[in-house]
Amino acid sequence: MKQSILIAVNDSFSSKATLEYFSTLKFRPDSIDVTLIHVFRKPAAGDEFMGKSFMAAQPERYLSILEKAKLDLVETGMPEENIQVKIVNEPCETVADGIIEEFKKGGHTMIVIGRRKKSKAEEFIKGDLCIKLVRELEGAAILTVKTH
Repeated sequence: MKQSILIAVNDSFSSKATLEYFSTLKFRPDSIDVTLIHVFRKPAAGDEFMGKSFMAAQPERYLSILEKAKLDLVETGMPEENIQVKIVNEPCETVADGIIEEFKKGGHTMIVIGRRKKSKAEEFIKGDLCIKLVRELEGAAILTVKTH
């Protein structure tokens, strides 16, 4: 039975480190399907200051990041046909909500996410994606790669 793995990707150091770590794991390449996903959240009040042209360019920018991540995984021996890329353009309330929704819709068995160190204040204000995923997705395997 094939395992379906959902990997959340963005342009952070943590995300790159997560993909590098995942590529070192020993899977039989033909036994897994991987979906590389980026979820857009609803714009915050300050996002409008970035400008409409900047915001309009984001889906294409993240598509190129996902395609690069796909190529990196192919270079490690994973079959290209087993890797899909997906951008959730419909803004979600939070990134965690988008990942949870996609996990449930896609029938995935595992989530891989990166995590960087946060202060207690930052965690309190912004929340913790990892904790929300663990609480919401019973029976799911969640691999969290913590970076500095």
